[in-house]
Parts: sequence; C-alpha cells; structure tokens
Amino acid sequence: MYDVIVIGAGPAGISASLYIKRANKNVLVIYNGESNLEKAEKIDNYYGFENGISGKELYNIGIKQAQNLGIDVVCEEVLNIEYNMDSFTIKTVDNVYEAASCIIATGNKKLRPNIKGIMEFEGKGISYCAICDGFFYKGKNVVVIGNGKFALSEAKDLENIAGNVKILTNGENINVDTEFEVITKPIDKICGDQKVRQIVFEDSTTMDVDGIFIALGEASGSDFAKKLGVVLEKDNIKVDEKMATNINGLFSCGNSNGGLLQVSKAVYEGAVAGLSAVNYLNERK
Repeated sequence: MYDVIVIGAGPAGISASLYIKRANKNVLVIYNGESNLEKAEKIDNYYGFENGISGKELYNIGIKQAQNLGIDVVCEEVLNIEYNMDSFTIKTVDNVYEAASCIIATGNKKLRPNIKGIMEFEGKGISYCAICDGFFYKGKNVVVIGNGKFALSEAKDLENIAGNVKILTNGENINVDTEFEVITKPIDKICGDQKVRQIVFEDSTTMDVDGIFIALGEASGSDFAKKLGVVLEKDNIKVDEKMATNINGLFSCGNSNGGLLQVSKAVYEGAVAGLSAVNYLNERK
C-alpha cells in the first residue's frame, strides 16, 4: 500500500514524485513505453543547461534522479485505475498496486486510426472508452480496433455486455494472446447513416457492426479519466489550481491537462500536484 502512485515518468511525474518523497511519503512511479520527451532532438529553452540537452537524456536523468532518492520506479503498462472511495487500485499487465492517492502524468496521446469515417462517426457508434459506453451496446455486435494489451483489456470489458466482440488490428499483427476472434485485414472505411452500420475492408469485404471501440497503443490520461468519471475539457483532464480533479485524492499534471506543452510547465504542475497529494494525505490523518 503506497501513499501515492504516480503514473508517468516524464518531467511532470518525476517532479511530483520528488516532492512526495521529500515529504517522507511512500511513492511509486509507474511508466511504460516511449515518452514524447524522448523524441526531442535538442532542448535549449529549459533552465540550467548552457549547451542544451537532448530530450532522451533529460528523460533518463529524471528517472535516475528519482531512483537515487529511493523512489520505487517500475516499467509496466497500466491497464486500469479503480477508485474505491478512499483508495486507488492500479492494475498493470503484471501486478496490482494500491495507493491512498494517485497522480496521472501520462501525457495525453489520443490515437485515431487513419480510416475514413472515424471523425464523422465519433459519438455516433465510435467510442474510446468501453467502460463508459459499453452499456449502450448490450447484446449488440461490437469491435475493438487495436492490436495490443490495451485493446484486449477493452474487449474484456465488453464481453459480458455485448452480444459479440471481435478485435480488428487494421493490418497490424496481434501482439497478445487472446480467445477473441481477431481479424487482421486492413480497413478501408466506416459507413453508416445516423450511426455506424458497417466496416468496409480494403479487400471490399464488409462487416455489419453496431459499435466500434478505438484502443490503439496504450491507455492515455484521458482514457483513465473517462473510466473514473473525471471531468474533461475536450480531451484534457480538468483540474483546479492545486492540480486536483473532481475525485478526492486524484491529481493530474503535465500534458494530460493540455495547455502549454513544455517541460517547464510540466515540472511546475508536477511540483504542485506532488505537494497537493501530500497535503491531501496529511489532512486525511
């Protein structure tokens, strides 16, 4: 049982963890996959580096700094966050963790497949959250578009609600073992009238569907937020000046909140979120 679990090891998440650890709280950082920061060839507008620094180097330095301070840092893919009124359960591919407070610092990479009709039918049969919208497809035929563990997790959330669930990889190889029917054919377009009705593949074959759930890559900040019932503004998590969401004990910082997508903002918001989580824990006592 941790005091705080931080999801994400970029500037926002690491900054939050440093403040939490220095307040003598037990903190875990969970991260997985590539950070957008690593893609930056050179950063020369951030304080303290006279010759600039590569994004990858800055990212790795941050993680090492947290580890050197004694912070637990694990590389695992988070599949779900559950709120239990006074604690949070974080489920990864390999483990289940508990914490009194949680900070989302994953960034917000909402991925849309390059398929004709996706934008047109969002909210009209196309969804990005199985737990949020699965109820509306009780007994109906649905598909999940994706090829990884996130897609499999969404399919499992749907299997006891929908009449039939298939996974479509849109031409990609499936990266997980599954008992769900998997169709790997590339998708040409999505058709319908007022709602989604049909998927047309590139080989001109078709599939009638009632609903399509998009689950590319890994779950992002907004994916977790939707499942928890966190208030969003467009695809960004809505927070107050303390980086607090509408759920007690849940905070968000960095790119998950939108706004200026810069390291300096992420570090600031991480510090605020970390201190706010500490104050939340102290007030609970």
